[in-house]
Amino acid sequence: MAKILVVEDEPEMASGLKDNFEFDGHEVHIAADGEEALDMTQRLKPDLIILDIMLPKKSGFDVCRELRQRGFQTPIIMLTARGQEIDKVLGLELGADDYITKPFSVRELLARTRALLRRTSVQAGCPPLLQIGRLRVDFRRYVAYDEQGNEVPMTVRELELLRYLVEHPNRSISREELLTEVWGYRNYPLSRTVDNFILRLRKLIEQEPSKPRHILTVHGIGYRFVP
Repeated sequence: MAKILVVEDEPEMASGLKDNFEFDGHEVHIAADGEEALDMTQRLKPDLIILDIMLPKKSGFDVCRELRQRGFQTPIIMLTARGQEIDKVLGLELGADDYITKPFSVRELLARTRALLRRTSVQAGCPPLLQIGRLRVDFRRYVAYDEQGNEVPMTVRELELLRYLVEHPNRSISREELLTEVWGYRNYPLSRTVDNFILRLRKLIEQEPSKPRHILTVHGIGYRFVP
């Protein structure tokens, strides 16, 4: 059973989500605005957050940004009634792990929730603690440490991207493949999102991010990971 925080200001939508998640076996809490979401995340430490974009007091974008700035790496699925690409891109670049556009299938939302929770749980068969440049990463627990042993805040999506690169060493991987395999998107032009995540990983891993040794650019294709 996971602890899920639903941040939604429409009472009927919030109630419906609560009922479905509870039926799926989870503990569910509701926040009706952005400020309440920040407070409840601090107090409850949820395992996953369902976050609407259009909220009173603070938008979902602001909530997502502040949570990541405070070091919370809780998986976030953003809900949006808008289908514009810029909203989706912005949400992902602020640190959201997934998004779903209203109206949506509850079955699809539950499936995405289960997938995110699986990825953040302890997984048998994951690689052990690995040294990757300046980072030590434990993919079983999805945590990373710097050279001094301090935990480094990273989102689930950043760790998923790094894991995919590590599992395919010395192979040129296109942005489209990364979007498909890590983000789950197909035929959706979000290559700039991949580039921004790669820049973030380089800053964490490389001694000289401007002269990377591990995550290399393959011009005209994408990226290649060198152990």
